[in-house]
Amino acid sequence: MGGGQPPFCRSSCPARLHSGALGAKSFCDMKDAYSLILAAIDDGTYRPGDRLVESELAERFGVSRTPVREALQRLETQSMLTRDGRSLIVATLDHNQLAELYTVRTELEALAAKLAARHATREEVLVLGRMVDDDHAIVDDPQALSRANRRFHHQIHLASHNRYLVQQLDIVHRTMALMARTSLAAEGRGHRSLAEHREIVEAIASGDAAAAESALRNHISTAYQTRLLESARVWASTIEQGPR
Repeated sequence: MGGGQPPFCRSSCPARLHSGALGAKSFCDMKDAYSLILAAIDDGTYRPGDRLVESELAERFGVSRTPVREALQRLETQSMLTRDGRSLIVATLDHNQLAELYTVRTELEALAAKLAARHATREEVLVLGRMVDDDHAIVDDPQALSRANRRFHHQIHLASHNRYLVQQLDIVHRTMALMARTSLAAEGRGHRSLAEHREIVEAIASGDAAAAESALRNHISTAYQTRLLESARVWASTIEQGPR
């Protein structure tokens, strides 16, 4: 196993870190602990409000507690985690934070679509089209469609060919993991979302930057409104049921 390093650590860190230097393994462990915890939040393994326990995370990911502790501290500074007494829990977005997030997301996503219409390669456009085609097979599975939706939007980000925009959108989409449920779970939203995706791809393929920007902006606005309506529905249902 090469000095006891876990397989994921050896495969995901740069080769130069495995030269035997004392700090190599700890750097690798810290990098992987952060990435793995973040991925677990993103895929719903840990949901908003869940408590993260250092020892349990270390055991789950096969690393020592020190890199896990450092990863948790990093996630706390990024507002992905928050403190509840002495415990760290996955953060939850309130209504104001959600509105702020969608405001920023709308502007950045619209810019990415506009730039993609100007700079996307033929292959990038084909990939986007295939994504929409393939996603029809999972349209009735909100969680699978949500993961596919993130991949679709990330492909648009890459097609913008602006590294700084991609970095900022990565931060936005990382924060999206703090929302308790996907808007794609709303009745009929999956089918409508794919139709909107098709419109975005067609605008990018035609090189119409204004149309691509408008289509993406409308897509995000509709998703936000759907989320608000779904939240209101859930809240009303809870009130009707009353205390248990």
